[in-house]
Formats: sequence, structure tokens, C-alpha cells
Amino acid sequence: MGASIFFSFITLFSLLTILQAVRALPLSTSSRWIVDEGGKRVKLSCVNWANHLEPVVAEGLNKQPLDAISKKIVSLGFNCVRLTWPLYLATNDTLASLTVRQSFQSLGLTDAISGVERNNPKIIDLSLIEALQAVVKNLGDNNVMVILDNHISKPGWCCSDIDGNGFFNDQYFNPDLWIQGLTRIASLFNGVSNVIGISLRNELRGPGSNVDDWYTYMQKGAEAVHKANPKVLVFLSGLKSDKNLSFLRKRPLKLSFSGKVVFEIHWYAFSDGVAWQSRYPNLVCSIVVNNLMKQAGFLLNEGWPLIVTEFGVDQRGTNLNDNRYLDCFLATASKLDLDWAVWTLVGSYYLREGVVEMEEFYGILNKDWNGHLRDDDGVKTVKLFVKQNTVKGWRSCSPDYTMMLKSAKIFF
Repeated sequence: MGASIFFSFITLFSLLTILQAVRALPLSTSSRWIVDEGGKRVKLSCVNWANHLEPVVAEGLNKQPLDAISKKIVSLGFNCVRLTWPLYLATNDTLASLTVRQSFQSLGLTDAISGVERNNPKIIDLSLIEALQAVVKNLGDNNVMVILDNHISKPGWCCSDIDGNGFFNDQYFNPDLWIQGLTRIASLFNGVSNVIGISLRNELRGPGSNVDDWYTYMQKGAEAVHKANPKVLVFLSGLKSDKNLSFLRKRPLKLSFSGKVVFEIHWYAFSDGVAWQSRYPNLVCSIVVNNLMKQAGFLLNEGWPLIVTEFGVDQRGTNLNDNRYLDCFLATASKLDLDWAVWTLVGSYYLREGVVEMEEFYGILNKDWNGHLRDDDGVKTVKLFVKQNTVKGWRSCSPDYTMMLKSAKIFF
């Protein structure tokens, strides 16, 4: 049921995406909304695509041609990709100049080399930074917007509180180097129209986290990006792995520019342990949503855009905790009319945590990236579901949750 509802959500918003396929870039903000040059709202319906692991190559290029992947993204209804990148790609010239082939060779990924040679022969001998540019360009050729997300510093899987990448001045997180990297990426993609935003840093976390340093460095990062590329939106994450922005209630962010700032949060079932499967779901949803509003959702009422840049579930549909959470997420996202980015497009990784060809069960595509969704029966159900609900408009995937949300008084 969970996976079926999930693809109902995606397909429904694909209809909205089609309606706004023609948009005037660049984007800016107007109160809580992201808008185009004409002031019309642009709803970001995004999917995450990882490019930050050890190979520093967009995942899946060994499985399918780049253009086929981009077209699959469009066919699924997404208008945007949150494309991740590691800081060292922009600050370590030796790493950036490695070719895709050399990167795979250094990791012993001979099968990945063969796959990219077969599916993307024009990419295999590009440098890693050129390969990133090629992915962005192809997405643009397919009318897909891109948010470039600085996901981590040292290439690898994210995230842990003790991985050295979590907060400013951690082992691999030098703030000055970070500013330098953000500036280089913002400059590199200045003039690339489908790059509509740069996310300063993914999931700030760890024992060193503190509010004062957040203001010091996030303000510097935002100013650096805007100076290098004033057309892009600047996405700012909060503390506690991107779940807490509550400190902004009493201490507003001070920047020299306006109309370009978007705040981002992450929301997964596992953020609340196993509460969804062990307690009454409506009660859990009420508690979680009220906490969400206190931690970040209040920004909407204060006139700031807020996007959920990561949410997702086990696409096999067998995780009860995920399935119950998803009902609540969809009801909340639709009622608050949130922009969002699902984790993840990726069906498998070249190399993740020492495992070659690790399958990603949160991935929309399967292990071979051949375009087959994991829950094919759910996709068939989707079309009927959307047809029945489009005329009346999107309300909720769960009447019970809708009643709960009304009682929580979080509507506008």
C-alpha cells in the first residue's frame, strides 16, 4: 500500500509539473513561494541523484545512457534533480582532474568501467568535474532543473555524527575550504540556466554543532554563493541532520540580498525510531507534525520558502514503519503545499561502504536502472487514483490524518 500511495503522489504532481513546463528562469522567492521571472509559482518536484560517493560520478551511468536516465526522470513527473557533490571535487584539483576511468580504476571497479564504456562512451574519459557538467547539461537539455547540493566533504557515504564531515571545523570540514568550494561551483555554473539553486551543506550534525557557528558560517556561505552567482536560489539546511531550524524564530538570518533564500529540512520514518509501527499511527502523526511545525514549519507562516529536500521509503513496500510514516508525510506535504525532493532515484551504487553494486532499496529505479519501478502493480493503481482525485483536487491520502491535521490547526 505504501509504495502505491507514494507513486500516486509522484504521478499527481507530474500533472502539475506538465502545466508549468514552460517557465521563465531564473527563479526567485516571493514570501513562502518559489516563483519564476514572471512571478508565477514554480513547484519543485525533485528527485535526489547521488554524485558524492567515492567514485565521484553520478550513479547509474554504468547501467543506462545518461539521456535515457534524464528522460526517465521526466517521464516519472519530476521537474528537478537534487544532484549531490562532495566538497573535495571543487577544492582538490588532483581529484577533479581524474577521469571517470581513472577514478574507477583507483577503486578496482573494472565492471563499472565496462558499463560506462558501453552506455556512456563519451563520458568515460572526461574528468570528474567535466562529467558533473555533462550530467547537468543533459538534464537541462531535457528541461530538468538542478539543485547542486554540497552533500559531504570527503567523498563517501553520508551520514554519521562521527564521520568528520558533520559540522564546521570537523576533520574534513574546513570552513574556509568550504567557502572556496561553494564559490568555485557557483562560478562554474554561472550562466547554466537549469541550475536554479545551490544547497550550502547537507545535514549539519555531530557533537560540535552549535547555533552561533551556524549563523557565522552559513551567512558567509550564502553570501559567497550569491556573489559568485546571483541568479541561483541559495538553500540553507538546519541543525540535527537537517531537522531543526527553530533558532530562526528569535534570531533572523541577516544577509545582504533577498528573494533568493530557501530553507530545507529532511523527514524520514527512522527519524522517529520505530514509533510508526509500535504506536497508533494517527497519534504518532499528530505528535510528529506538531513537532515539525515547531522545528521548521513555522517558517512558512513567516514568509519563507521551505522544501523537504529528502524524504523516502523502502520501495519494496514491506517496511511497516515506512509505510505508515508515508501516509502522514503525504497528507502533510499536500496540505502545506510543500516543495520536495524524494530520496532517491538511485537503484544501485558503484561502491557504497565497501560494497560493490550495493542495491538501494529506497531507490525508485531497480538495481539495473532499466526503468522498472519496484512496485509495478502500484504504478497501475496510480493512474486510476489520480484520475479519481484530480477533478476535486488533492486533499489527502488518509482522511484520518486530514482530520488530525485540522485539529492541529496548521493550515493557512
